[in-house]
Amino acid sequence: MKIAPSILSADFANLKEDIEKVEDGGADWIHVDSMDGHFVPNLTFGSNIVKAIRPHTELPIDCHLMVENPEDYIKGFAEAGADYISIQYESTKHVHRALQLIKKSDVKAGIVINPATPVSLVEDILSIVDMVLVMTVNPGFGGQSFIPETVNKIRQLDQWKKDKGHDFLIQVDGGINDSTIKVCADAGAEVCVAGSYIYNSKDPKARIQKLKNAVKNEN
Repeated sequence: MKIAPSILSADFANLKEDIEKVEDGGADWIHVDSMDGHFVPNLTFGSNIVKAIRPHTELPIDCHLMVENPEDYIKGFAEAGADYISIQYESTKHVHRALQLIKKSDVKAGIVINPATPVSLVEDILSIVDMVLVMTVNPGFGGQSFIPETVNKIRQLDQWKKDKGHDFLIQVDGGINDSTIKVCADAGAEVCVAGSYIYNSKDPKARIQKLKNAVKNEN
């Protein structure tokens, strides 16, 4: 299980230090939530933040675009140093085209589905994505409670991978802690995004290790 701390819950005035803390603590990726205030009711990071933090970490930077018309932002995030760019299925009428734009930028492409979006809607594009992110809370704000019904989507994606030989990662984001990570791992999740659980702790390193240990014990 890869752990991707979300800097949405970090101290914005000390991003460099907070990224170093989780990197030293065993984080596998850095997760960046970009929100435009339209697709979701919050406004956060743009590609300039990715450009600013890129020199300060060797970890993959995983960017989740919660924006309308993501096609307009893909080039900027790619040039800023993103390793993964994931777009919301619900955010564009041209999902396939947007994913192709990411691929053409030599960046790994991810598709994201909200809790109320049927997983069947992404079945036909699984062959072209590198990752599927199942939102386990409604996007927009950190600190929300895990929605148990989303676990069935993880199971279905895992089954499709086995049945059809697809090669994409299954990522989950929202309400992840040392209990919910076990449920997600059992269902087939391979990357877990955790924000407030890690950064709201006095010891982020201990929280990362607790997440990893929870999955080890489960297995």
